[in-house]
Amino acid sequence: MATLLTALSISITALIGCAEGGTKEPGELEPVEVTEYEGQNLSSVRAFRENSIKGPQYVNKSTYRLMITGLVSQEQSYEYDEILETFLSYKKVVTLFCVEGWHVTILWEGVLVSDLLNDAQPTDEANTVIFHASDGYTTSLPLDYIGEKNIMLAHSMNNVTLPPERGFPFQLVAESKWGYKWIKWVTEIELSADENYEGYWERRGYANNADINESFVGD
Repeated sequence: MATLLTALSISITALIGCAEGGTKEPGELEPVEVTEYEGQNLSSVRAFRENSIKGPQYVNKSTYRLMITGLVSQEQSYEYDEILETFLSYKKVVTLFCVEGWHVTILWEGVLVSDLLNDAQPTDEANTVIFHASDGYTTSLPLDYIGEKNIMLAHSMNNVTLPPERGFPFQLVAESKWGYKWIKWVTEIELSADENYEGYWERRGYANNADINESFVGD
């Protein structure tokens, strides 16, 4: 009889332990990079070549601010988490073509640049969007292109947060443009009326238009 009671006690204790374990919240693991999306094979996050002007930038998330400046009715300043929590994120597979001859196809996730600009309310004179990076790099794109193409400011690639060498906190996904328009480590978006603004590589002879169907060599 004592043996039977002991066995029952052990069984009950085991059942209680299982029940308690089942109520615990699961731990959160790091996202795993995806290699395929909707039947399309993706390039690896590690498939890029390092060709930034000053090497990878290591931006402090806690002090980071994205500024919206220039020809706007209300300049804006956003913290990193504020952007992710306030603006709707979108996903899209887009291929980046580098002038060096390589390309990568990535599942990008981010917020629309036009959504960020709408908060700042560009003035009627604004026709150009100038992007600034933490390393001093700049480039520009027409304001109409930003809206018509639903251009994204990406915070993730292949289901993982951008690594520092890939542009954390944000990289521009300049769809249909050569890679030098895909600015990384974006810190400021400036609205301008200067349609001929030339960024870092454009001042060094690269085409300002940068359409991948045309030569990247300027006139």
